[in-house]
Amino acid sequence: MVEDEPLVALDIVAALEAAGADVVGPAGTAKEALNIIDNMSPDAALLDANLRGHPVDEIAAALVAGNIPFLFVTGYGQGSLPKAFAKTAMLSKPFSHEQLIATVASLVEAPATVHRLRK
Repeated sequence: MVEDEPLVALDIVAALEAAGADVVGPAGTAKEALNIIDNMSPDAALLDANLRGHPVDEIAAALVAGNIPFLFVTGYGQGSLPKAFAKTAMLSKPFSHEQLIATVASLVEAPATVHRLRK
């Protein structure tokens, strides 16, 4: 779980844990996120579309390289996503706990939302 806003991160973690998920994170910086990806191989990831105003392209690319399904979580809309990942699934803030749980469940069950970078 990669989210730079502490209250949002805590709410997401609490909702996922209440639903029975084991949550890694939250990571609030690119460095923390990349460390988790490199060392923990999560089953799936939720990725804020920007971290403190910085792009998350490198994190998204690392998730793809690690074959980790993910989706973006953002309050800014599709236009805020990194261009190479513009078609990746997105959960728009604000969302309910029910929407969060359903979206994460579908991500883990059918990780077709990961888009490969074209080389």
